[in-house]
Amino acid sequence: MKPAVFDYHSPVELEEALNLLDEFGYDAKIMSGGQSLIPMMNMRLARPKVLIDINNITELNYIRITDLDIKIGGLTRHHQVEESKEIEKICPLLSEGMKLIGHSQIRSRGTIGGSVVHADPTAELPVMLTTLGATVTLASSEGIRTLTTDEFFMTYLTTTIEMNEILISIEVPIPPPNTGYAIDEFTLRKGDFAIVLAAASVTLKEDGKVESASLCLGGVDGVPVLLDEVTDELVGKEPDSDLIADCCSRIEDLVDPEPDIHASAEYRKDLCITYAKRVLERAVERAAQQLK
Repeated sequence: MKPAVFDYHSPVELEEALNLLDEFGYDAKIMSGGQSLIPMMNMRLARPKVLIDINNITELNYIRITDLDIKIGGLTRHHQVEESKEIEKICPLLSEGMKLIGHSQIRSRGTIGGSVVHADPTAELPVMLTTLGATVTLASSEGIRTLTTDEFFMTYLTTTIEMNEILISIEVPIPPPNTGYAIDEFTLRKGDFAIVLAAASVTLKEDGKVESASLCLGGVDGVPVLLDEVTDELVGKEPDSDLIADCCSRIEDLVDPEPDIHASAEYRKDLCITYAKRVLERAVERAAQQLK
């Protein structure tokens, strides 16, 4: 199929793009990587009257690392994050998770901002950002606002971004020492959308006990699901395999996934428990290696 007729604009500055959004309002749609939007337009599931292509706004393509956080521009490509040696050293979860996104062709074109705004609950990036306690920054002609992932993601493919806003960056806090990460997912084929995915972050004290931990699941709800009820039970304790398994067994009562053609609700729950245990154990192991 072919997309419905639309007008095309290609601004080179953020201010220009924001003015176009003000001018055309709900008739306009922002395109960055286009990996999700263009197929939807071709199937006429999306019919914008005006397409605003922001790929030439170079000011939104960057990776900046400060003492406090990692700032990534909304137009930064997935492969740039994947290949960044600084990010791999400081926050390896981002590097590891990027490798799970589609295939190399997708990662060479797809953008950070496009993936986050698309808000697919089975996508890796929203789950990673939620695990890491990241924030997203939105810009409009009226100003800039920064939101937590809990404030930003609403439900399936829906966020709190306004029609006159553009996601300009994400900010990931610099992790403390002795922090280990892990991410894993179950897919029917490599590169497919995940049936269930899990990401974890664990920080250990010098005595080997858990100082803080985070566990997030994707594919079980309309938004990434942060399971504080599980990780709170780990804090202050030595996280051996039996303790992790016991904490993860609670997941059965904490998630309520919907069945679909790929998996029943019961099967998804089983996958949640299995993959949660797997990533927590791996994160603990990696954190423990930093203590040696």
